[in-house]
Amino acid sequence: MVTRHDDGVTSIVWFRRDLRLSDHPALTAAAEAGPVVPVFCNDDRLRGPSGDVRLAYLRATLAALDADLDGGLVVRSGDPADSLLAVAEETGADTIWATDDFGPYGRRRDTAVGERLAEHGLTVHYRDAPYAVAPGTILTGGGTPYKVFTPFFKAWKAHGWAEPLERPDLELVEAPSDGLPDAPAVDVDLPPAGERAALEQLEAFLDGPVFDYAAARDLPGVEGTSRLSAALKWGAIHPRQILERLGPDPSEEVFRSEIAWREFYADVLLARPDSARDAFVPKMANLRWDDGPDADDRFAAWAEGRTGYPIVDAGMRQLLAEGWMHNRVRMIVGSFLVKDLHLHWRRGAAHFMEYLVDGDLASNQHGWQWVAGTGTDASPFFRVFNPVSQSKKFDPDGTYLRRWVPEIAHLGPKHIHEPWADPSGAPAAYPAPIVDHGEERADALARYDELKARTPSR
Repeated sequence: MVTRHDDGVTSIVWFRRDLRLSDHPALTAAAEAGPVVPVFCNDDRLRGPSGDVRLAYLRATLAALDADLDGGLVVRSGDPADSLLAVAEETGADTIWATDDFGPYGRRRDTAVGERLAEHGLTVHYRDAPYAVAPGTILTGGGTPYKVFTPFFKAWKAHGWAEPLERPDLELVEAPSDGLPDAPAVDVDLPPAGERAALEQLEAFLDGPVFDYAAARDLPGVEGTSRLSAALKWGAIHPRQILERLGPDPSEEVFRSEIAWREFYADVLLARPDSARDAFVPKMANLRWDDGPDADDRFAAWAEGRTGYPIVDAGMRQLLAEGWMHNRVRMIVGSFLVKDLHLHWRRGAAHFMEYLVDGDLASNQHGWQWVAGTGTDASPFFRVFNPVSQSKKFDPDGTYLRRWVPEIAHLGPKHIHEPWADPSGAPAAYPAPIVDHGEERADALARYDELKARTPSR
């Protein structure tokens, strides 16, 4: 059934990465103008590259949004321009409001959709961003995008952001819906989804854990992180809603900086969309990587959590089981893939994007480039994480290892971090290490020296 309204301007609100009702400037602007048709376009071009875990979480987030709208969310499948045109015709809407998108595909899509709609006399108004400060806003004194995080962070804080908006009063317009998209069956313990769950998670984090964040964030055996990354990915919560609750405590400042890293990477991707696939630092593009059957076998061992290095295997198994991995461990497994197995960072980035519930193109690709020494603020390539020493430092009593690598759970802190070089002595058939870290570190540094020799100095 379609309900038409005579008072005010009927507007479509095109939900994208902003699946919430509070602090939603586009929704507020539409509601102030008159009745609202809330629409989500189930775009195959976005679903295709998304892993099943992320699609299942998206579906749960949409279900939560639909419930908050009392079942009023209109879902349409197919090309977004076709969907929006159809809904506009059915409801008499002549204006579309949306949160701006700064990703490479999103910008191309929005240009094409805007041109199509304009042909039919419809206007799209973009309001706000999925970030506290929209990408492209913060520039150096020379008017160029920042390439280094620390000065970006300083300028980002100085710029500031608006106060969060309250949830607007809505008069909804009904229109036919295709129903919520099907959710792939996943054997993953997904986090609670939706705006209310995200706000509750924020409250729980601010109620105590945030004050230990500076130290606890590096300890995978401790629940010391906010676990808000998946909600931020789909906009069930806006960064402003987090930032306005943070105070001056040093740990709160560290958490504030982590939000800024997310915004910095979005800024970098806007300025350099090629960096989603190519080395941000051009001279690193020609580093020698391995390929072929042996390389594929090593990649499979890494992806399945059977490298023989407990901290690496724990992280990869956590990814498969939860669709999430502790950030310190993400760095360790990334370094291992690139510098111990000599496989291109793009392979690891693609695997993460397939399995992460919080998979975000800008953060994922540039996080991988950081660890590979090819990106902004990159960890130098010659900094090679030692998986054993990292494990001892950040999971000293083996709590994290025992959870995810039960084959070695009976071992004490003295032995649990070590790879078992002798398969006959490996506890409970835990695999022998597939490589020797010392040898592969030397190989990685030799490859880096080769690259430097081939690259002319400037």
